[in-house]
Amino acid sequence: MNSEAHTGKLKDAMRGGGSAASKYFAITYGPMPRWKAVCMELATLCLSGIPGALGLFLRGRLYRPFFAAFGRNVAIGRNVVFRHPGKIKIGDGVVIDDQAVVDAKGEGNAGVEIGSGVYIGRNTIVYCKGGDIALGRDVNLSANCVVFSSNRLEMKPGTMVGAFSYLLSGGEYDYRSPTPFSRQSGMETKGPLEIGAGCWLGARVTVLDGATVGDRCVVGAGAVVTRPLPPLSLAVGVPAKVVGSVPPEQGERG
Repeated sequence: MNSEAHTGKLKDAMRGGGSAASKYFAITYGPMPRWKAVCMELATLCLSGIPGALGLFLRGRLYRPFFAAFGRNVAIGRNVVFRHPGKIKIGDGVVIDDQAVVDAKGEGNAGVEIGSGVYIGRNTIVYCKGGDIALGRDVNLSANCVVFSSNRLEMKPGTMVGAFSYLLSGGEYDYRSPTPFSRQSGMETKGPLEIGAGCWLGARVTVLDGATVGDRCVVGAGAVVTRPLPPLSLAVGVPAKVVGSVPPEQGERG
């Protein structure tokens, strides 16, 4: 199902009949059986706010049954929000810091896959609206980032993203349409977004829909990437322009 159809169905469900509880469970848990969703509600209520090592231990053990996959030695911070957990896969050694959001919402989408060793920083939001997100091994998302997909967004292994960065696959509005922006789906997309392996994106970098980043690129703080960057590019500015190259041997020791 395309993202626009999904968004329309979601809006229709929210505006239509049914109890507030039914609408809440549809948005938060999707097709998960109601009994299982209620169990996760209780687990979240009891465990999400527990501080310290005890909270990390309990969440790492008792959240496991609700996910599509849940690896070993996973550390989930306080008040982390998961939506559609049945479509979220978490690898070994993943760390998700306090107040983060991981949302795999959509109908017919694969959801969110978080590779082993990934770090998701405090207040960072990783969310789908009918799309898919794949975070490769050892990807590091600093605090207050937003990663959004209504198509497919893939980050290859070993990439680091600075705080307050925004990565977008989809989210387009049509200014030529007679339909008001508030009534559009906002899920139009130019195609999948890929961030290559071993990249370093500085703080407050924005990568827009359709602008891929090649392997081992460095993007300076505050840059806005609007077009594809070839591998080993050093790019800065608004819009981002290639001003140099990264040495080919960078990262080879890893």
